Amino acid sequence: MTDSAKIGGPDEDAVEDAKQPLLVHLMELRNRLVYSVAAIFVAFIFCYIFAADIYGVLMQPLVDVLGEDSSRRMIFTALHEAFFTYIKVAFWAAFILAFPIIASQIYMFVAPGLYENEKGAFLPFLIATPILFIIGGSMVYFLVMPLAWEFFLSFETVGSDGELAIQLEPKVNEYLSLVMKLIFAFGLCFQLPVLLTLLAKVGLATSTGLRAKRKYAIVGVFVVAAIVTPPDPISQLTLAIPIIILYEISIFCAVFVEKKRREKQEAEDAAAN
Repeated sequence: MTDSAKIGGPDEDAVEDAKQPLLVHLMELRNRLVYSVAAIFVAFIFCYIFAADIYGVLMQPLVDVLGEDSSRRMIFTALHEAFFTYIKVAFWAAFILAFPIIASQIYMFVAPGLYENEKGAFLPFLIATPILFIIGGSMVYFLVMPLAWEFFLSFETVGSDGELAIQLEPKVNEYLSLVMKLIFAFGLCFQLPVLLTLLAKVGLATSTGLRAKRKYAIVGVFVVAAIVTPPDPISQLTLAIPIIILYEISIFCAVFVEKKRREKQEAEDAAAN
């Protein structure tokens, strides 16, 4: 019987050695998840304390459109609706507030497996992600919402003889759910350059392919805009046009990535010769 066939021989030792890195990675993943959840929990407590103020900020676009009309009001039709709406608002704000910590935990988890040049390439995307999200969220808050709310309020009518007035009385839960969905959707859509550039870096997308699929991308952008925005053309165009511009920017980013890859390959070939 050979040594490798003995109990506790080299074969079993090799299996045990192979298990150790997996356990280390799982423990590291657990730690990063714990830190991320803890960050969200702490941010949630903080945001719930100021939930009424966050509610006021999200309500401001509608208040500005309605003007000084003191007869306007928000309603809720279930006893628990306002409470759970505050919970939802606090959790939504907590996730946004804790995102930099979550992103840093993701980076610290994958960084040990990256080369130094890969770490330098990954870090700009980590920084660009929250910046693009803030730009998208700010755009929907300051531009899209006022235009959309003006459009929807134009359907109100004043009552006359034989006709009842049509007046908006928005529900707290429905209004805030719509606002939070719009901010999240715009922020997510503005991640397009990050996604396409990362795909270009790993070779799953090319500038030539992106140019060739431009017309399909434009159609897809308008479909997405129609789904995630209120059903009015102004909001759809306000989302679709910036995304198309971001798609064009992504093509230039892919060209830059391909140029850098080509220069690196040429330098390696020259060094090998």
